[in-house]
Amino acid sequence: MSTPQTHRRSVIAESVALWSDVAQLLRGGDAGTLIPVIIPRHRRRLWWMLPLWLGTFTLLTGVMLAMRASDDDGGGVSETTYEGLAVLAEVFGVVLLLAGVLWWWRSSIVEIEQGTTGILTRYGAVARTLEPGRHYLWHPWSRVDFVVDTSTEIPYSAPVMACPTRENVPLRSIEFFLKFRIADPVAFVRIIGAGNFDMVLTSAVQDAIRQRARRVRTERAYDLRGSDVADMQELLDRQLARYGVRITGCNIPDVQLPAQYQQHLATRERVAKEREAYDQEWGLTRKRRIDSLQMDIERAKKVRDARIVEVKAALNRAREQVARLLEEQETNAQRVRFEIETRGRSELIAAENEARAQRRLAQAYRDNRAVLQYELARRRLEVGASLAARAPQPVVVRTDGAGGGGDASMLTALLAARLLPSAPNPPESA
Repeated sequence: MSTPQTHRRSVIAESVALWSDVAQLLRGGDAGTLIPVIIPRHRRRLWWMLPLWLGTFTLLTGVMLAMRASDDDGGGVSETTYEGLAVLAEVFGVVLLLAGVLWWWRSSIVEIEQGTTGILTRYGAVARTLEPGRHYLWHPWSRVDFVVDTSTEIPYSAPVMACPTRENVPLRSIEFFLKFRIADPVAFVRIIGAGNFDMVLTSAVQDAIRQRARRVRTERAYDLRGSDVADMQELLDRQLARYGVRITGCNIPDVQLPAQYQQHLATRERVAKEREAYDQEWGLTRKRRIDSLQMDIERAKKVRDARIVEVKAALNRAREQVARLLEEQETNAQRVRFEIETRGRSELIAAENEARAQRRLAQAYRDNRAVLQYELARRRLEVGASLAARAPQPVVVRTDGAGGGGDASMLTALLAARLLPSAPNPPESA
């Protein structure tokens, strides 16, 4: 935040000075005043014409004395005296003429400083401009009325006081700095002059600054410092071009707010700094946490990679074991297949042998068919005899009422129940 400073407004003026003081005033000014225009104090008078007139009069007097000496017949003053006076008058006249011519030559010399332009007038009217260097003004009524600095970029400072912003808050001051150069010295001295140009420039600068400040919010007033003022420079250049002045650069070096608003901004600035410090601290903490998480992630990645390597190694071992087991199972299967094939071949051979034996036996049975039929019939008879021997004997129980009544029937039933369990079992078939 800027501290309150006291800025003085630049003052542009013109000055009347001797030729010897022109360079000093144009380069350094006078007591803080910018002096782009000097009115030379001329010592050139028409006194150089006096020796010329006196010399001419003296020469004419000498000629007249010489003529009188030649016309004198000896009466009165002697001829030698007239001749001496004539020679003396002629010599004195020539000396006066030479002195007048030398005085004229010396008073006609004008030296224009480097970087400046002289404005030559004749009978009060502007005749032409004089470039830097030595010039001879032979005309008696020609003179340099103005010496204008046309090469130096003249700095100009114009503080604008109580400049309101968009919210109509008056700023304490806005320091405006510009540089200008006089491009057309004749137009500058004829149209406006240095004194009037100071007022016109001050008014134009204040108007431009106030227009710019009206478009700025108070809280953004400090943004005017060092901001782009190309539009203001173009506006001022258009306004001052008719006076032969060209703006070469401008800026806003300083802006001062009211004291109360400065305190408000100071509080906001302190809060902003604290917030910035907190943001920085939080950024560092966040960065540390992120770094820690990154380290954990890297560590986890390394552990994961190690485990992946272990898993791959275990997988390779499992694959090797599976391959070995598959080889063993294949070997066992081969062995079992061979055993099964061998057993199957042996069983097949045994079956073939048994089949041949059965065929031979069947052939033998066919040959002994009659014997077998006889044997079969005999065995049938034996079985039927054994079955007949073992067959149960029937018991006849009479239950009709012809021989006795109800008591005989009950006795008969009891006897039958007694005898049935003791009946012999039928023989089993052989």
